[in-house]
Amino acid sequence: MSTASLPPRPGPRNRLSSALPLVPQPVTRFLNTEAGSGLLLLAAAVAALVWANIPGGHYEWVWTTEASLQLGEWGITLDLRHWINDAAMAIFFLTVGLEINREVTVGELRRGRYVLAPVFGAAGGVIVPALVYYAFNSGTPSEHGWGIPISTDTAFLLGILALFGPRCPDQLRLFFLTLAIVDDIVAILVMAIFYTPDLKMVPLVVAIALGVLLLGLRWIGVWQLRWYAFVGIALWFAVYESGIHPTLAGVVIGLVVPATPVDPRLLEFLRFYGRGLIERASAERARLTVQAARATVPANDRMQDVLHPFSAYVIVPVFALANAGVVINQESLSRAATSPVTIGVLVALVAGKTVGITLGTSLALWTGIGELPGRVRYGHLIGGAALAGIGFTIGLFITDLAFDDPVLIDDAKLGVLAGSVVAAVVGSLALRYLGERLPLCMVEDDTAIPDLPSGPWRDPTRP
Repeated sequence: MSTASLPPRPGPRNRLSSALPLVPQPVTRFLNTEAGSGLLLLAAAVAALVWANIPGGHYEWVWTTEASLQLGEWGITLDLRHWINDAAMAIFFLTVGLEINREVTVGELRRGRYVLAPVFGAAGGVIVPALVYYAFNSGTPSEHGWGIPISTDTAFLLGILALFGPRCPDQLRLFFLTLAIVDDIVAILVMAIFYTPDLKMVPLVVAIALGVLLLGLRWIGVWQLRWYAFVGIALWFAVYESGIHPTLAGVVIGLVVPATPVDPRLLEFLRFYGRGLIERASAERARLTVQAARATVPANDRMQDVLHPFSAYVIVPVFALANAGVVINQESLSRAATSPVTIGVLVALVAGKTVGITLGTSLALWTGIGELPGRVRYGHLIGGAALAGIGFTIGLFITDLAFDDPVLIDDAKLGVLAGSVVAAVVGSLALRYLGERLPLCMVEDDTAIPDLPSGPWRDPTRP
């Protein structure tokens, strides 16, 4: 009896197996990339903490070293930390915008009841932590930092779900991916509205004009990425000069790059140019064939395929290395133990996120306007909500925007680090405990039970 006729090996699928068959491949790639980058992000954060606490390690000296970009009389001078936070992180927000655009256009965010549950959960996960932090800091100079605990770190969340979550976490990962996307939209709006100190009108008008130009490129059907890149770079400089945080330029670009499926007739063009290349190979025919192949894939998918791994595996870990370094000693810990900033951020991330996401999602379920996908249960929801308190990347990012006082910055960073660690431990334990009792595994084909093979059964993995 051949092993091909045997049924699948008994037991659930591996924790890091591919996503559900009905999940689009771009979403699968996004989930796997984000989950994989979580380990690098953690390693970079730990390295930053160790580096910052080495006597004579020159952590701050390195990241405050200035670098300039000069063209004639015009130029920009920033320290290395702000080149990362203002320029490199624009690529991170570009990938966020691309994913939001794709999900709204052809993905989960264009569906009905499955979307409303994570949308309500995201709303609760933003409002409650902000109120918790404000309750600890109302009437103090630090109350402006209420935006620090509102966002969830997608890379850490998906990575821990893959490693410590239920045995088959696909439905839960999709639910929290949708929630994290809505969460990112809110965080971007908060940064644009509440953390922009002043505006310069002339560069702002130029930025708006460039945004309109991007929309024009999309409207006329431009599919080559280079045109969006050229206009996008100019948009970044205009937004930077306007006083708005320049990373928002990345979001605008991501939201504009087309994500709609291309005309199926383009596949015929690819066949035509491919046959021509096979008949007679030449540099021109090879170039035309490559262009025809690219034209069959939406510009959004192609840009995300290029930028998302670079953002997840390089930019975000380097951002953590440049921003997570906090001097931890008896003085800083004693101050943080009584600091309303540290306590407010920690409680908001650990308790505020759990309560907010659970209540928000429950409201959608109780009213009947939303539902949980697949076999996700309330136990999974609560465990995942606790895990969503990992507010690392955006939390550190908004800290830099909210405060100028180095003491408040350090207190907030300690709160983000401590709150994220506690949320990761509590969420992992909850999901580990509940995952064994509330399995998410589903039969791949619910339409029929396959016939059992005849003859003796044996383990196909053994000779």
